Amino acid sequence: MSLLDVDDVTVRFGGIVALDGLSFSIEEGHICGLIGPNGAGKTTMFNVVSRIYQPTSGSVRFRGKELLEVPAHGIAKLGIARTFQNLALFPTMSLLDNVMVGAHSQGKIGFGRAVFRVGAHKENVATRNFAGDLLHELGLGTWAFRPAMGLPFGTLKRLEIARALAARPSFLLMDEPASGLTHGEVDELAETIVKIRDQFDLTVLLVEHHMSMVMGISDRVVAMEFGRKIADGTPDEVQRDEAVIAAYLGSS
Repeated sequence: MSLLDVDDVTVRFGGIVALDGLSFSIEEGHICGLIGPNGAGKTTMFNVVSRIYQPTSGSVRFRGKELLEVPAHGIAKLGIARTFQNLALFPTMSLLDNVMVGAHSQGKIGFGRAVFRVGAHKENVATRNFAGDLLHELGLGTWAFRPAMGLPFGTLKRLEIARALAARPSFLLMDEPASGLTHGEVDELAETIVKIRDQFDLTVLLVEHHMSMVMGISDRVVAMEFGRKIADGTPDEVQRDEAVIAAYLGSS
C-alpha cells in the first residue's frame, strides 16, 4: 500500500518549469531514492512534499489525503519530518537540547498549561529521556551535554537525523545526507538509514547524489531529468535504463 502518491505535479517559477508532470508513489516501509543530475528538480520535489513550495498543478496525497491542503507547520503532526543538506542545527546548544527541539511538535500540554507550568515538567522529562535514547541509538550519547559546535561533520549529520526522529515521524525525508562525508562515513550512514527504517517503522524518501549508497539501500528508485521522471523501478532496473545512463554519462 502506498504511503505517498505524487500525481502529475508541475512547478513553474516564472518561465522556468522546475517540475513537469511528475508522478510516482512510495510504498509504506520502503526506502525510495530520488536521483538525477544537478537541476533535475529533486530538491523542488522535496520542497513540495515538505510544503515549502506550492505546485502550479497536480496532487500529493499522504495516506490518501491531499497533502497540498496542509500548511508547512502542520506536516509534523501528520508524521512527516525531514533532514537538511545544509545542517540547520543550533551550534551553541548541547546535542541533547538540539534533539529536544525536534520534539516540540509532539508537545501536548498547550500554550496555557505551559505558561502556568501545569504538566510541563513531566512532559519535559519524558522528552529529555526520549532525546537521550535517540542520541545513544545513533552513537552520540557520549557527547549529549556538549555543544554541537566543533564536532566532526559526520557526527553532526547523525545529530540531524536524531533531531528529525524526535518528532516521531512515520515518513522521513532526507536531503543529501551523505553530502560532505568520507567514504567510511557514507557506509556507516547507509547502515544507519536501514537501521532506523526498521527500528522506527519508517518510510524514507532519500534525495542523494551518492549512487552506490542509493542503489545499495533503496527498495525503489525514481530517476529525474529536467523536471520529468525518466525511470522508476528497482535499483537494478534503473541502473540498466538507457535514459538514466544517457542522463548521467551522455549519449553518442
